[in-house]
Amino acid sequence: MATVAFALILAGTIAGTMLRSRLPEPHLTGDSKEVIRLATALVGTLTAVVLALLFAATRTSFEHTSSYVSRLAADITELDEILRDYGPEAAPVRTQLRAEIGPLIDSIWQEQAVKAGRPTSLRTAHDASATYLLRQLQPKNSVQASLQARALAITTDIAQTRLALFAQPPDSVSHPFIIVLVLWLTFIFTTFSMSAKPNPTLTIVLGVCVLSASAAVYLILELGQPFDGLMQVSNDTLRSALRPI
Repeated sequence: MATVAFALILAGTIAGTMLRSRLPEPHLTGDSKEVIRLATALVGTLTAVVLALLFAATRTSFEHTSSYVSRLAADITELDEILRDYGPEAAPVRTQLRAEIGPLIDSIWQEQAVKAGRPTSLRTAHDASATYLLRQLQPKNSVQASLQARALAITTDIAQTRLALFAQPPDSVSHPFIIVLVLWLTFIFTTFSMSAKPNPTLTIVLGVCVLSASAAVYLILELGQPFDGLMQVSNDTLRSALRPI
């Protein structure tokens, strides 16, 4: 999508340069030039507003997703520490918890799992899951009972956070907004290139501006896909959440 945006904006810039050489001079001077300037300013203002709204929305969504992942890693770490305090009886639960980390990560970062040839579904037999094993523990004293209750509360929180991550759309960017934004940018750069005769300095400046506008669209699209692309939420916190037993 960002490549298409770059191609359209660049094509509009080139088209504006070609149109200038073919249009009669009165079309680009006097009152016509003033109207074009005002129209460009109006569309530029609308473009800036939409660009700011899209960036703010995608950035907020990205940060929320990142906080979910951090919360998930913190809950898993806390759960493991509680199980360690519980005693040797919880060792099988801790082992199973570590075994479930990999499939959990692959189910969230599916693109990486697919490239690595790993399954992307989180499937664990009910009677072999860490939560089931935790519920099967038989506390021998009040301390173990309180630790088990706290551990079960954390597993509920982990499940809710995981479902919240799964419920998020793979792409939170509004594509109609992106399409309108690209069309407005194309119009703006077309009028820019029509406003002056082409020269090396103008060509370089417009080229840099086209790249900058396309980069802004690319940044918005990347932020809208937190588990895909170059800019994605890191899974290192989850992978390093549990130390070996």
